[in-house]
Amino acid sequence: MDSGPPPSELTLQLTQVGLTASSLSSALTPVLQTITRHTGATAAAYYQRRDAVPAAGDRPDPPAALTRDPSYPVRVCQGPAPLLTLPPEVQRRLSHEADLLNLPPTPQHPALLAAPIRERSGELLGALLLTRSAGHWSSSECNLLRTLSGLVTLVAARLNAEERERDAQEHALRALGLALEARDSAMRGHTDRVTQLATLVGQAMHLAPEALDALRWGAYLHDIGKLTLPDDVLHHPGPLTPVMRERMRQHVDEGLNLARQLPFLPPEALDVIAAHHERWDGTGYPRGRSGTAIPLPARIFAACDVFDALTSPRAYKPAWTPGDALQFVQQGSGTHFDPQVVQALTQVLGHHAA
Repeated sequence: MDSGPPPSELTLQLTQVGLTASSLSSALTPVLQTITRHTGATAAAYYQRRDAVPAAGDRPDPPAALTRDPSYPVRVCQGPAPLLTLPPEVQRRLSHEADLLNLPPTPQHPALLAAPIRERSGELLGALLLTRSAGHWSSSECNLLRTLSGLVTLVAARLNAEERERDAQEHALRALGLALEARDSAMRGHTDRVTQLATLVGQAMHLAPEALDALRWGAYLHDIGKLTLPDDVLHHPGPLTPVMRERMRQHVDEGLNLARQLPFLPPEALDVIAAHHERWDGTGYPRGRSGTAIPLPARIFAACDVFDALTSPRAYKPAWTPGDALQFVQQGSGTHFDPQVVQALTQVLGHHAA
């Protein structure tokens, strides 16, 4: 470890990074690196409260949902995280601790030094946690943790508020996507399934977190334009007539017009809505784009959408097996679908099946 506390210039730099960062990871990673560099800590981690909410598809009674205690999972770490989540006893002690909490080793964890991170109301928002293999924490190490915990309090409070706003926006987008399923019972579950699959494929293709968010948000709204379709088109039991097919294709532009009324939607989410019916060879609609002229989020979603549609029962067909559906997508590689997307989808489905 380096001797002495970090210079004031470094503290200022950390403050500037923390106050301008767009995510907890980018804000707190340099803080945790500074802690491990200037102390004897073998690992440093930040834990933040996650309020209990029902998972997608769960419908618990409101009292049950309200009585669930929040958890404090690790959000950012430097070195091996000493705990995946804060034990209830540690949460309780931190909630009432005005200063640092020095915890002796237990069978569940090594010796810890923890700084509570609080909201303005005084409620526990999170905790900075340090661990070391041997020795005791010096006064200079404790003072450094106190100093940096003040910075983390400012950063975490700001980013937590932004995360809550994004969560509220995402819940609203999912609700809009589910509104279509309320009109068409055959589509039940499609929104969540295809969104989850597209996210997994995006992760396999190493999309950045912001791009994954946009892909997921676009997936929720991909068919929102179908809300404008008349029932005789939306619920037609067999192949569409040419007139019906043309009316069906209009749902893309109508969905795009609806989604543009949401000013917080990133352009990449709009790309999913606008281009998920385009084809790699240029024979799709509505613009006839081809190859990489089709935005990547739309290319990812297109393959996932077709796979889920094939594996789901419809009035005009039974559900295909996952193997048959994947084979169909693979046969469309280079014509209907981006070959790299097909490769990633095959990888994801193989791992998922395992």
